[in-house]
Parts: sequence; structure tokens; C-alpha cells
Amino acid sequence: MVNGSTRAKIAGFLGALAILAGLFWVAGVDEILAALGRARPVVVAAVVVAALGWLLAWGLALRTVLDALGISLSVPRSFLVFAGAMFSNNVTPFGQAGGEPFTALIISRTTDSEYETSLAAIASVDALNFVPSIGFALLGVAYMATEVTFNARLEYAAASVGALAVALPVAAYLGWQHRYRVERSAVRVVTPLVRWLTKLIPRKSPPTAADIEHRIEGFFHTIERVGTDRRTLLLALGFSALGWLGQMCSLWLSLYALGHPVSFGAVMVAIPLGSVAGVTPLPGGLGGVEAVLVALLVPTTGLMLSTASAAVVIHRTATYWLSTGIGGVAASMFGVTDSG
Repeated sequence: MVNGSTRAKIAGFLGALAILAGLFWVAGVDEILAALGRARPVVVAAVVVAALGWLLAWGLALRTVLDALGISLSVPRSFLVFAGAMFSNNVTPFGQAGGEPFTALIISRTTDSEYETSLAAIASVDALNFVPSIGFALLGVAYMATEVTFNARLEYAAASVGALAVALPVAAYLGWQHRYRVERSAVRVVTPLVRWLTKLIPRKSPPTAADIEHRIEGFFHTIERVGTDRRTLLLALGFSALGWLGQMCSLWLSLYALGHPVSFGAVMVAIPLGSVAGVTPLPGGLGGVEAVLVALLVPTTGLMLSTASAAVVIHRTATYWLSTGIGGVAASMFGVTDSG
């Protein structure tokens, strides 16, 4: 019998495939395949290297946060754990928001740490990753402003970057200033929900309200520990920035593999804005990310729709499908499977 979670995933993948099919139909399947046939294998191999560098850099950001919490993780293991995190994000609707609980389970099982600590660690990394992305996007918009005349689509992209640059810091500041109020609200909302859900599980006694409150407080305390550790923040942000640079190099090299060395400013704008599509109900943003990237690359680079689509196919094969494959193997190695 197929449960609700599985049905949601199936619906998400079907929706993603429908969007991809529409994109490829508009761009021209034959034209995309012809462009892919002209791709230089050596440069495509460099795309894979850049994608693996992104995974390693963000794995090191996670390792840095865990180290600040007294949890040791080797460099190779941090790479595999973060790959497992990408697997959970890429097969779950709403991307990171939907995949974080499963990611926390991977970290908890791998490091033998408490679940709420693991959840706070991956939540901290995900939050920190927003900071460099907005910085890169602002630099990209500024750079593009010196090279091209902004049309309506580019003006919309620039406005989106500006809005994110203002909204995210404001939201983070307000959330931090009122973190204890947020914690109390979370306790009031989550406690009855968890107790109700556990009553539905056979042979499982519901946790006490005090136990749930203790775990929620532990989660927020962990977030606060990371947020007040300046060295950890700076180091994690550095690794995060390297990861974003790896993704941007992946897309730039994908275009270069097709014979189009475009302005790097174009990918500095496209990658951060494309990642926003990862919070849609589509698994890992599949379909949505591709559509946004193509929509931004065409006006910023002047390339044909089919060429931009072919480059995005190469880029997403390395950053989405490869990371999903490696992460699935890693999750199996760690003895964690998605039962949902």
C-alpha cells in the first residue's frame, strides 16, 4: 500500500518530469541533443570535478559546525554525509525543508549524536549557505550591469536579488533577537502535535510534554551555540562560499564545454536565483531549477534557448543526478533508508 509520503514524492517527480518535458519541447529536443553531441568530454569531466568540489566544500561546512558542537567527523566521512543530505533533499518535496529531518537521521546515526543536535547542525549549515549566495548574486548583478543593457527579465532578476538581500538579513536578525519567543512558540505548537502522532504508532508510548520541551530547547540551544561562535561562523561561511563557487564553475564549464565561454557574472546571478526553486514542492527543485536557470541564461548570455538548455542539462546531471547517486549509496552505507 502506498502511503501519503510516497504519493507526494511520486506526484513531485511527475510534476518535475512534466516541467522538463515542456522545457525541452519549447527549446527543441533535436537541437538540445545536437548541442550535447558537440560537448567536449574533457571539459565535461571538469564539470564533474567542480560538482564534487561543491559537495566537499559544503561537507566541510557541516564538519565545521559539528566540530563546534563537540562531534568529530573525518573529511571523507563529511563528504559522504553531506552527499547523503543531498540525496534526501533531492528525493523530497520542498528540497532542504523536506529533507532536513532525514538528513538529521543520517548525521545522528553516523556520528552517534542526539537527533535534535544533528537537526540543528544541518539547519545551521543550510541557513549559513544563504549568506554567500546573496553576496555572489549582488556581485553578479553589479558586474552584468557594466556589460549588458537590462531588459524586463533582467530587471526582474536584479529586483529579486535586491529583495532577497534585504529580506533575508532582516528575517535572520528578527529571528535571532526574538529566538526565545520563537522557542516558546515552537514548544506550544510542536508538543501536542508530537504527542498526538506518537499515539498513532502501535506499541509506542507518547513522550511526555517535559521530554518534548527538553528536546526542543536542546535544538534551539545548539543553534545558539553555533550562532555565537565567531570562528565557526567565519570558517563555515568560507566553505559555503567555496561550494557556491564550485556550483558556478560547474555551470560556466557546462557552457564552455559547448563552445560558449560566457561572462562569469551571468552564472553568479543564475545559480543563487536558481537555487530558490529548490524550495518548491518539486523534489530537489527538479524541473523548476532547470527552468529558472535557462530563463536567466538566455537574456544574460545571448545564447539560443537550446544551447542554454543543453548546458543546464550537463550542469544538473553533475550537481543533481550525480549527488543523488553518491548520496543514495552513502545513505545505504550508513544503514539509513527512507521509510517514508
